[in-house]
Amino acid sequence: MKSIYHYDSVSKALDDLSEKGFNFDFNLHEEDISKNPDKYEIVHVYRYEGDSNPDDEAMVFGIKSKSGKKGVFVTGFSANSVSEAAQTLIQISIKDNIK
Repeated sequence: MKSIYHYDSVSKALDDLSEKGFNFDFNLHEEDISKNPDKYEIVHVYRYEGDSNPDDEAMVFGIKSKSGKKGVFVTGFSANSVSEAAQTLIQISIKDNIK
């Protein structure tokens, strides 16, 4: 079961996750997430909504790979900023909540 936390900002979420050992930057390996979603487990989801501008929305995923790497993936949440890897992670998150 993934944990959902609420933070004042994305940077605070990243700081807290770093303290919990989520130090790997999965944004640098997003192609692998898209091609091999079964290798990843989402253990943390955080969605940040800006006060006034929808473009300020972001999602932070705390991810653990089957090989044991723990890290983060950060993405915007507006329609024009969601990458293929982010869409894959959202689908993994939705699928995990259905179980």
